Parts: sequence; structure tokens; C-alpha cells
Amino acid sequence: MTAPYRTIGNVVEHETEIRRSRFICALAPVATEEAAREFVAGRRRLYADASHNCTAYVIGGGGVRRADDDGEPGGTAGTPMLEMLTRRGFADVVAVVTRYFGGVLLGAGGLARAYGGAVGETLDRAEVVEMVPAAVVTVSVGHAQAGRLESDLRSSPYAVRGVDYSVDDGDGHGARVAFEVAVAEDRLSAFGEWVAAVTAGRAETALGETVHLAR
Repeated sequence: MTAPYRTIGNVVEHETEIRRSRFICALAPVATEEAAREFVAGRRRLYADASHNCTAYVIGGGGVRRADDDGEPGGTAGTPMLEMLTRRGFADVVAVVTRYFGGVLLGAGGLARAYGGAVGETLDRAEVVEMVPAAVVTVSVGHAQAGRLESDLRSSPYAVRGVDYSVDDGDGHGARVAFEVAVAEDRLSAFGEWVAAVTAGRAETALGETVHLAR
């Protein structure tokens, strides 16, 4: 079973000062590595005069993980930032910590604590979203039932991802309407019972890919 993880619901920024150096941390929710890189590029343009713009991001639970020290001693910036994200169970998040050097050297340990701490303090201020494993379920019915089922689905707690009005059922009985619905794994049994009840048992269901769903 795919593991749950946490993400954030909004872009958040927080600034700290440590021995005259300014550390400005920005976090953003991102669904792809491309989106993470775009956010990083935007922060680097915004703070082009900074001493460093160090970065870390995690895409998907157990997926892509990247860190960049941006000129700080190796392993003292991006790595502790990444470790803070993963240790606290966050994914689909990018972090950029901008540093304006204040003239006092912090040493390797001090830098690691400063960069990791900047991310931790900013996470404390973010809107946390719990992401749980879900299956994409295809529910298909005849056209006569489709309108009622669509109405019921859209007023239900189940997330409709798409509708296909021209699915061939393959048995010579003509086209059907198929609804793609994301259902949390721990609610699959209840969803099956719900579909059977609202369609009087005339719907066909099929399990598809595994995704994550906000809860």
C-alpha cells in the first residue's frame, strides 16, 4: 500500500536572523519537478543580490528529492533543508532559503542548523494538508442512468476526475458513460456499496491507478 504524506496548501515565507545573517525561507506546494524548478528560478531572480539561494524539494511520497547548497560548504544547506522536509513527512513541497551574509562565519554545524531550522520554522507557519493513498475507480452506467449518477457523485464526498460519455461496453449493448472517481483506499468498500445503492446494482466498476488525495 502506498504511504500517506503531508504537503502544504499555500506559499509561505518566514525570515530569521542568526549572528547578523538574514535567512529568508519560502515554501510552496508543487506537483512536479518542473514547477519546483520554476519556483526556485523565481526566488533567485527576486533575490539575485543575495549571498546564497539554497534549495530543496520533494515530489511525491518517496519520489524525486533534490537539494542544492548554492555555494555554501557541501552538505551544510540543501541537505539539512531536505532532511527537515522528509523527517517531518512532507512531499510535493519546494523550499528556498535565501541568505544575506552578515559578516560572521557560522561554521558547518551552525549553517546546517540555520538552514534546516529556517525550513522547520516556516513549516510551522504553513497550512498543512494530509495526503492519503487513493485509487482511481471507473464507474460506468448506461446513458439513462448517467445524469442521476453524475448528480449524486458531484454532491457526494467522492472526487470526480473525469467523465467519458462514449464508452463502448464491448458486449454489443452500445455506449455507456464512464466516471473516473478518486477514492481513498480505506473508503473503497464503502464506495462500492454506495455505487451499488444509487444505481440499483447496474453500474460496473474497475480499479485503476493509485494516486494521493487530500483529506
